[in-house]
Amino acid sequence: MRLLVTGGAGYVGSVVAAQLVEAGHEVTVLDDLSTGHEDAVPEGARFVKANITEASDALDGMDAVLHFAAKSLVGESVAEPGLYWASNLGATLALLDAMRDKGVGRIVFSSTAATYGEPERSPIEEGDPTRPTNPYGATKLAVDTTLSAFARMRGLGAVSLRYFNVAGAYGRYRERHTVETHLIPNVLKVATGERESVSVFGTDYPTQDGTCVRDYIHVADLARAHLLALEAITPGEHKIYNLGSGTGFSVQEVISVCREVTGHEIPAVVGERRPGDPAVLVASSAKIQRELGWKAERASLHEIVSDAWGALSRNA
Repeated sequence: MRLLVTGGAGYVGSVVAAQLVEAGHEVTVLDDLSTGHEDAVPEGARFVKANITEASDALDGMDAVLHFAAKSLVGESVAEPGLYWASNLGATLALLDAMRDKGVGRIVFSSTAATYGEPERSPIEEGDPTRPTNPYGATKLAVDTTLSAFARMRGLGAVSLRYFNVAGAYGRYRERHTVETHLIPNVLKVATGERESVSVFGTDYPTQDGTCVRDYIHVADLARAHLLALEAITPGEHKIYNLGSGTGFSVQEVISVCREVTGHEIPAVVGERRPGDPAVLVASSAKIQRELGWKAERASLHEIVSDAWGALSRNA
C-alpha cells in the first residue's frame, strides 16, 4: 500500500514508519520537525517537511493515512489550550477534508489513554466513561468523536488506538523529546548524568509500595498494532482499541529495574502527590486481542528498560 505517515519523524511515528517499510509498503513521512527529527525518518521512506494542514499534495495516490502529528504535553495544554485545539483538532479536520478531496478514505489515528481521565475502575475498557482532565486529552477525544461522525456521515474507515505508557526502543529509534515527561527516559537520564535524581511524586497511594502504578507497552508492540489496525479498517466504521500490556508497574518498580539494568544507583527524591494523578492506570487490551489477534509480546519491564537503555547508550 501507499501510505502517508504524519508525524513520522517522532518517537512512535518513526517506529511505525520503519515497520511499514520493512513490511514492503511505500511510505511517505510528513513532519514539520517541530518536535521530530529528520534522521529518525527510516531509510526507504520519502520525506516531506510540512505541517499537516499542508498535506494535500502528499496525499496524491495514497491508500491510507497513519496520523501521529500532534501536540502532546499535558502541562503545555493547560497553559495554552488554544494551541492544542488548533493543532490537534483543527489541523486534523483540515487533514480529513484534504483526504476527502483526494479520495483517501482510510485512517489510523494515534489516540491516548488521557481520553479516559481519572478512571472508575482498572483495567480500563474501551466502553468506560471518557472524562479527560486536561486539554490534551480533550482534543484527542474530540478527534475520536469526529472520526465517528465522519465514518457515519462520509463513509470514512477509521481506527483509533488509545495508548497507555509507551517505552523502549526499536533499533536506532528511541525517545528524544526536547521536554521529557515520561518516567523511564527521565530515570535513565540520571544514569547518564544528565539529571542528578529522579522525582517520586507521592508514596502514600493505595498500592503495594505506595507509588503510582502504570501500564507500560513496548514501542515495537505498539507499532505492530498499527499494521494490524491498517488491515482491519472497514469503510463506514470507526473502531477504538486500547493498547497496553495489561500489567501495572509502580514508580518504585521502574526505578529498581532501571538501577538493575544500568548498574547505577539512581537517587530518588520523594515529593508530594501531583494533583489528578490516579493511583492505578492499567489497560484492558482484550478487545484488540479478540478482534485483531494482537497481544503484547515484549511485556517484561526489564526488556522495555533494557532496550531503551541500549539505544540511549549507543547514541550517547
